[in-house]
Amino acid sequence: MQNSIRTIDFKKYSSIRIGPVLDVLVINEIGDYSDYQIIGRANNLLISPNTTKKFAILGDEFDYIKEENGKLYVGCATTSGKLLTYTRKNNIANLEFLAKLPGNLGGLVKMNAGLKSWEVFNYIDSIKTKDGYIKKEDVNFSYRETKIDGIVYEVVFNIEYGFSNDMLKEFTKMRDNQPSVASAGSCFKNPKGDFAGRLIEAVGLKGIKKGDMSFSQLHANFLVNYGSGTFEDAVYLIETAKEKIKKEFDIDIEEEIIIYK
Repeated sequence: MQNSIRTIDFKKYSSIRIGPVLDVLVINEIGDYSDYQIIGRANNLLISPNTTKKFAILGDEFDYIKEENGKLYVGCATTSGKLLTYTRKNNIANLEFLAKLPGNLGGLVKMNAGLKSWEVFNYIDSIKTKDGYIKKEDVNFSYRETKIDGIVYEVVFNIEYGFSNDMLKEFTKMRDNQPSVASAGSCFKNPKGDFAGRLIEAVGLKGIKKGDMSFSQLHANFLVNYGSGTFEDAVYLIETAKEKIKKEFDIDIEEEIIIYK
């Protein structure tokens, strides 16, 4: 399958419902795409209407799940929901935390996504880039972050059996505390020993609105869009939170959301 071009309206495609209409490269062949930013399903992205970045997504060639020799090989265009369904059906343990965690595997791996202490890299054996397979121990990763050059095309998990419906219920319950309106998920990373939501609330920004953008009343670390929120209003709230938290607590809080200006 060859590469192609797809026109994407980010107001409809991105989870925060903000952004321009752009032509995006659909990648179906492994290669060097260093000029492009991979965006997956745009679940944690905030894209300016004036951006000059070039974006790409992985195509159907990288949407697969295979079991071989006690390992699970998953293409990085595969959705978290599809992988969760597969693990449940095949009694595979440890990935129950994918419940209600949106996105493609590529994005989840790149940001070491998860919930509290459960994160993708806990269960990875290796990843595949244009340079071949790289073992987990040779990847520099930490909480909600990895240092991976280029595109991840495939992720290889170690298989343990024993899918837990109790864990699935627990994770689903945790996610049900999160807002259901348009957002890019957690806006900031939790600083060591604290919670971004607590800090946002402590500086009086929980529920504050700028236009149609707001730090959610339900969970302060979720920057939500009530309909016609703009890039400028979102950035204003993000910068305001950073400034107030720095001033009051002397903490340099880092965005978990990825901003393309």
